[in-house]
Amino acid sequence: MNMIQLSTKKAHFNLSVPQLIEMAVAGNGGRLTSTGALTVETGKYTGRSPKDRFIVDESSVHDKIDWGPVNRPFSPEKFHRLYNDVLAFLEDKEIFVFDGFAGADQRYRLPIRVINQYAWHNLFAHQLFIRPTEEELEHHQPEFTIISAPDFEANPAVHGTNSEAFIIISFLQKVVLIGGTKYAGEIKKSIFSVMNFILPQKNVLSMHCSANQGRDGDVALFFGLSGTGKTTLSADPNRFLIGDDEHGWSDTGIFNIEGGCYAKCINLSEEKEPDIFRAIRFGSVLENVVVDEKTGVADYDDGSLTENTRAAYPINYISNALIPGIAQHPNAIIFLTADAFGVLPPIAKLSKEQAMYHFLSGYTSKLAGTERGITEPEATFSACFGAPFLPLNPSVYAEMLGQKIDEQKAKVYLVNTGWSGGPYGVGKRMNLTYTRAMITAALTGELEQQEYTTHPVFGVAMPKFCPGVPAGVLDPRETWEDKEAYDAQAQKLAKLFVENFSKFNRVADVVRAAAPKVG
Repeated sequence: MNMIQLSTKKAHFNLSVPQLIEMAVAGNGGRLTSTGALTVETGKYTGRSPKDRFIVDESSVHDKIDWGPVNRPFSPEKFHRLYNDVLAFLEDKEIFVFDGFAGADQRYRLPIRVINQYAWHNLFAHQLFIRPTEEELEHHQPEFTIISAPDFEANPAVHGTNSEAFIIISFLQKVVLIGGTKYAGEIKKSIFSVMNFILPQKNVLSMHCSANQGRDGDVALFFGLSGTGKTTLSADPNRFLIGDDEHGWSDTGIFNIEGGCYAKCINLSEEKEPDIFRAIRFGSVLENVVVDEKTGVADYDDGSLTENTRAAYPINYISNALIPGIAQHPNAIIFLTADAFGVLPPIAKLSKEQAMYHFLSGYTSKLAGTERGITEPEATFSACFGAPFLPLNPSVYAEMLGQKIDEQKAKVYLVNTGWSGGPYGVGKRMNLTYTRAMITAALTGELEQQEYTTHPVFGVAMPKFCPGVPAGVLDPRETWEDKEAYDAQAQKLAKLFVENFSKFNRVADVVRAAAPKVG
């Protein structure tokens, strides 16, 4: 396959942030807010489109990919046709090129090239990936190329796609092809999927998590699905932010895969999340945030375009960011879950096998009213807290996690930021002050000094005492007035865990035995 031939007359290479903003305002409908951020709307697609994501079924990767609803196969022949059609479409278009890296650790970083039809997409890539030095740019040789053409719409009957939108990864050709969608998150997450394929084969665990470092050098990882508090709890003014979303864990420690942050900003306020609020300034990109036409002031509480409003900015816009994003092995691993069933303990210590079980489960719950048709809490499971981005079988990542926990003696905790005293609608959301106190005690090692009791259904170790937290909060059963109702609810959730876990067929018996006890 011939790589794209870029016309020097219409191709802009590695423009500066001001240049890209100027061209975005002039050409792609972007405008500046009162804080200087660039605001854009993405039209029909305001989030990722999982059903439009494919991996080319090439013989060199066929036996490695975990094919299924997440990793849908795409024929090489159809990929070639679509690729050529996209190049033909871009031939007379003005295009923008960014050269940079994914991966802060130079031993494992991936040199990438991002080719965009839109200037603001190129600004997004510039801020989200790792920006090279002038010297690195001179010798830059991309090993993977993203081509994004939002205005090219596929014809499913001709191209074999699911709709007009497509996100297709070819590991043989080292190309990601994106079209039919303006949502910039596809650019970021496609490279994360690529790294999730490459890094484990280099004995590096790739992880969908945030990470921070204490002043003494201790490192913590935070895993959790949307709504569990991952961003809020990892943004600690007393700790340095390593990264907010994607990391690798090598033989020497962890590293950020990205050079920026992509934060949800629905209901954002300076009071609750000051670091993110202040990072939204000149050079940042706001997606689908409603902005007052006269004043340019963003209304973060307005979800009329989408609840998935986003802000993209370089990590150095966070005042306490650790740059470069490289740190030692984690001392503590936090699995966050927002349990709307109200039965999981607010904090519990996990054995290695339990950690692997809960990592593979990736549990949280959707709330009644958040989606049409959901009238009571609904369990949500996403393997390794990032199933949509895992090309390999989830057990590969879980086994690597277990091995690294063993090697580094990392402590693992399950933290419930959801409900206490009853399910959603009856009980109350966990007090954030208590959650912060529990995480602080876990990170300082203070929690290790306490006595523990075992949860009768989930088998996890619950501390009897935690500084700054009322003792009555720590055992979830004790927070319910109706203890029999609690037992029934715990059994209900336990069954959902077991049912979900039955799909994993490459798991050691000792990990499977860490399941909650049903009956």
